Amino acid sequence: MFEYIKGTLIQLTPTTAVIDVAGVGWFVNISVQTSSELAGIGTGNEVKLLLHQYYAQDQAPVMYGFASEDERDMFRLLISVNGIGASTARIMLSTYNPSQLSSYISSGNVRAIQKTKGIGQRTSERLVVELKGKVKNYGDSPSGQTMLSSQTEDEAISALTILGFPKASAEKVVHKVFATDKSLSVEDLIRKSLAEF
Repeated sequence: MFEYIKGTLIQLTPTTAVIDVAGVGWFVNISVQTSSELAGIGTGNEVKLLLHQYYAQDQAPVMYGFASEDERDMFRLLISVNGIGASTARIMLSTYNPSQLSSYISSGNVRAIQKTKGIGQRTSERLVVELKGKVKNYGDSPSGQTMLSSQTEDEAISALTILGFPKASAEKVVHKVFATDKSLSVEDLIRKSLAEF
């Protein structure tokens, strides 16, 4: 299994990154949290991501990258729970940082966990029961800031559709959220939009 990848950041979206290592472009799935970190570094610069190779039944392995050890640890805890796959874990880590998730799990805050797309009451309860004694007190990771552009809404909509939301619903929610605060970065717009679903 690969431990990390270090190379030049070639392309970045809120949910994916392409990193050039010795002339080979590696496509890595990331959360909005990690995207914020990478945006602070910027394309064309050297980055390092911790990796987790996810194997789904009858599918090719998928590479997930993380800006921090805390985020990768939380991802691995989440996917250890029956009913939570890598895609759902990534959505959870795009909605909440590891510190928030740890707090919700430790306190048994099923309602907050249920706000994540794809997580129902039974799965939330199972997650709390299985992970309550395993989560640690994660530190908050700093978030990088991205420059706003006219493509902010388009990028947010694209990220939400990649995460599994219907495009029409994503457009409606993103437009509604962005209308209330035009100064939102792409990452903040995605987070606020996820909370609306």
